[in-house]
Amino acid sequence: MTSAALPPGRAALSSPDHAVTTTHLTMHPSEVLFQGERQPLLLPACDHYAGSEKLMRKSMALQQELGPVFDITFDCEDGAAAGNEEAHARLVAELLNDADNTHKRIGARVHDVSSPHFERDIEIIVGSAAHNVAYIVLPKPDSVQDVMRAIETINVHAHKAGRQNLPVHVLIETHGALRGVFAIAALPQVECLSFGIMDFVSSHYGAIPANAMRTPNQFVHPLVVRAKLEIAAACHANGKVPSHNVTTEIKDSAVVATDAQRAAAEFGYTRMWSIHPSQIKPIVKAFTPRLSEVNEAAAILHEAQKTQWGPINQHGRLHDRASYRYYWTVLQRARLAGLSLPETAAALLDPKPTATETK
Repeated sequence: MTSAALPPGRAALSSPDHAVTTTHLTMHPSEVLFQGERQPLLLPACDHYAGSEKLMRKSMALQQELGPVFDITFDCEDGAAAGNEEAHARLVAELLNDADNTHKRIGARVHDVSSPHFERDIEIIVGSAAHNVAYIVLPKPDSVQDVMRAIETINVHAHKAGRQNLPVHVLIETHGALRGVFAIAALPQVECLSFGIMDFVSSHYGAIPANAMRTPNQFVHPLVVRAKLEIAAACHANGKVPSHNVTTEIKDSAVVATDAQRAAAEFGYTRMWSIHPSQIKPIVKAFTPRLSEVNEAAAILHEAQKTQWGPINQHGRLHDRASYRYYWTVLQRARLAGLSLPETAAALLDPKPTATETK
């Protein structure tokens, strides 16, 4: 699976004269709720980075244990020792093609597009593991043109290997990338934007203090807050996934949990980096809807479906398609996090059967 997008497809009607209500009965809920609108992409809430062979294998074992509730990104940019870049890219491709890549939710961060190692990374990783890599992460672009040029290179090698529309994630960590963030988010092949806070702060050459790379100042310094909000807004405007920066504190899990909660509740992020295995579970938990919210969403959508998605009154509150879309996303996020869903919710989320399957 290359992304966790909502179920696609629209069932063909047997006759153009069908009434609107009949149309709604024959359509999957996702189609009813998003008619004429972009369906937002959804990805696992945690993106765990691993650079060395030991850590990459350890993360794969953990993903097998926990399931695809988190993604893994193998790191060629910072993971490879100087002078060993090609061998490291080959290792990444080998692990992507390994039988232990059970869930196909492992991506790779390559060198930046201006690096002499970029094209070789793509040639090796995409050329030999195109069908097993979930996405490619592009670091340090300085403009939308940089991203477009990188995607062209990715597509050359992906198409040769028989892979179309390989998803791309982009790190926003330069002034130029932030300036073009809405244009970058609008590129069809881009599915996620991540905030690279350390490079971003460093690019201000002391004008932003170092303590703005971590809590609490990362959530209050105006220039850092502005960058986070621009990234989140660009993603949501284009149905893409905003991914929050790392928490450098790896000994105290309460710090990463708090950071994830604030990123979600105050800044609109739906995903976050992990740089240590101990950070994965707190991040996933922070971005997972509460069970009470899941039950509420299931009850509301079940009632809505019975009324053919018209407005309903539940417990004295009006709900219509605007709120249905919100609760639909709640159920999708809960499923991605591995929660056991109420039976009514599971039925709503099941893909719509084809005409052949219903005969």
